[in-house]
Amino acid sequence: MKSRHEVFFTQLESYRSEILGVLANVTAAEAEVIPKGFNNNIRWNLGHIYLDQYLWIQAVTKEKTGVPEQFNTWFGYGTSPANFTADTPSMEELKNLLKEQPSQIKAEYGNRLEEEFPPTEMGMHTIEHVLVRTIFHEGMHLQTILDLKKCMS
Repeated sequence: MKSRHEVFFTQLESYRSEILGVLANVTAAEAEVIPKGFNNNIRWNLGHIYLDQYLWIQAVTKEKTGVPEQFNTWFGYGTSPANFTADTPSMEELKNLLKEQPSQIKAEYGNRLEEEFPPTEMGMHTIEHVLVRTIFHEGMHLQTILDLKKCMS
């Protein structure tokens, strides 16, 4: 039987594979489209998913995660593709970052999932709590990506 920690990482890897699979036939041009009624595009959603996990880990641990500060400007809460610059990662770069992220988080924090920290405003006080929240959040953005794709067909 898998431990609770192994289940978290299996779920994270599974959802991440699902998102990457949904993107298999999305072109770079399609990833830039913002259909009527939407605030962001597929590329923004990818960067936001990547950033969100690290932001919440950082919020709980108070430790820097190594994500470039510019990611907050491009993909943070309340931003949009209007904030993109020539330096904003491409869809392919973001897909690679997302593909590597679960194993990086596991390597960096896998032995610290139950370590206690002062609670955040959402009551999270372990990295395990962060993973529960970010896996749910990732699912929400997967649905947004599916909706964006549907609007383009």
